Amino acid sequence: MTGESLLLTIAVLGGTGKEGKGLAYRWAKAGYQVLIGSRSSERAVTAASEIMELLEGSSSLVGMTNVEAAQQADIIVVTVPYSAHRETIEGIKDVVTRKLLIDVTVPLVPPKVTKVQMPAAGSAAQEAKEILGDDVQVTAAFQNISHELLFDEDDINSDVLVTGSSKQARDETLKLVEAAGLTGWDAGPIENSVVVEGLASVLININKRYGSSHAGLKITGVHKKS
Repeated sequence: MTGESLLLTIAVLGGTGKEGKGLAYRWAKAGYQVLIGSRSSERAVTAASEIMELLEGSSSLVGMTNVEAAQQADIIVVTVPYSAHRETIEGIKDVVTRKLLIDVTVPLVPPKVTKVQMPAAGSAAQEAKEILGDDVQVTAAFQNISHELLFDEDDINSDVLVTGSSKQARDETLKLVEAAGLTGWDAGPIENSVVVEGLASVLININKRYGSSHAGLKITGVHKKS
């Protein structure tokens, strides 16, 4: 547990879903204070209790509504289905000024989830940025990490591409990628999120075609500086 993690609180909105719970589990395990957000405070409290049980009560997790979680947190992570994306972002707009928002949402349009279908803004992350304006930094990350792997104690053989509205925002997001036990890469400006989000449909197609459930991505041919 680092000194920095003790100072930061992360709100995982949509934290009752599989991806949200997996990320919350990883960050709570790393020592961060985690708030589970949901449209239903009761569901959020239940999800927080379930994660606490997995961690044997050794970490700090609290369940509450999305707005309450976003208001109290330093960093907001949005893990809702795309159908709830705009409503969620608009609902927290007034309480996230000058904060960092990490958008994990993938613009999947059932039933054709293997087909890339981007919104008018270009991507979910760009849509969030349009709604929130210049006073909120927005990054996109974690779209291509299977929720099944987040609860696995083994190393995850899949990387995280981070795009965002500023280098500082991407650097802060990369710290949380590392805290979750994953390898992250700065994938450039928020406009590049169209590629990162679109890859989710490609990976879903690969999973279906080849009988897997957690196809991922790995960056090769480059070595990180220590």
